[in-house]
Amino acid sequence: MNLNLKQLEAFVWVADLGSFRRAADRLNTTQPNISSRIAALESALNVTLMERDAGSVRLTAKGQHLLEHARQVLRATERLIEASDDAALFDGVLRLGVTEMIVHTWLRRFLKVLKDRFPNITVELTVDLSANLSKELFERSIDLALQSGPFNRQTTGNKDLGAYPWIWVASPELGLGLEARVSLQDMTVYPLLTHARNTGSYEELCAHFRAHRHLSPRLVPSSNLAACLHMTVDGMGIATTPAAMVTKELATGELVRINYDWVPESLHFFARYSAEKSSRIVADAADIAQEISAEFTARFAVGDAS
Repeated sequence: MNLNLKQLEAFVWVADLGSFRRAADRLNTTQPNISSRIAALESALNVTLMERDAGSVRLTAKGQHLLEHARQVLRATERLIEASDDAALFDGVLRLGVTEMIVHTWLRRFLKVLKDRFPNITVELTVDLSANLSKELFERSIDLALQSGPFNRQTTGNKDLGAYPWIWVASPELGLGLEARVSLQDMTVYPLLTHARNTGSYEELCAHFRAHRHLSPRLVPSSNLAACLHMTVDGMGIATTPAAMVTKELATGELVRINYDWVPESLHFFARYSAEKSSRIVADAADIAQEISAEFTARFAVGDAS
């Protein structure tokens, strides 16, 4: 029987992505090459696996039946490699999506550990808002999302990465700090620098200040938290930010913590993926993310998140 793993891999990705073009992109090859692999597999099995119509792809009844068998063969191959105790045999691309908070805390450590354990895995990185990462995850544009909830749709692969509390910070030039409690009126004197409009923290911030209709706060949202913090350091306003993102600035005195008695709900992070469709590497990467997040959180709790 003249079939091989590349043909099975092409079959699974075309089925999952619903597109020869997207499968070719995923497997770093050409669309004609994917078509050739599918044709060869159909010939070897003497079946029609899928039908193509006006750019769309639809599995036949036989294709639906054989899809899970193809997945099982690919999983068995991964288990064979795993049993060899040589992680260098794992290769390919992990498409990873993360939020900016992860970038500025423990992403570097995570990537190093992942590379040490799986030296021939290449990571393609997407940094975006959590809502956008969820969309890409269900479209299978990314394999693994390290993101904060809540989520409208649940995934079958899910690892808890812990919670990250928010704090208020400002430049010491503004004369605010922990020495005295900052009132609601004091807060609205300055522009309030915060996360992007379609995030949970921004919505919470709007609701909090909207409850006090006699005040007119100036909310300044930004899709880039790092830029927001640069503006805060330069005295352009007060910011609410995950505490883990500003350990350096607080230690050096570039920023001071503000004693205001309300903050948005803590960001609760998860490593999310499709357990039934993803490769073993994706699940292993999620486990590593959980390990590194716990390591970071433990250090952060004792004031050493460097």
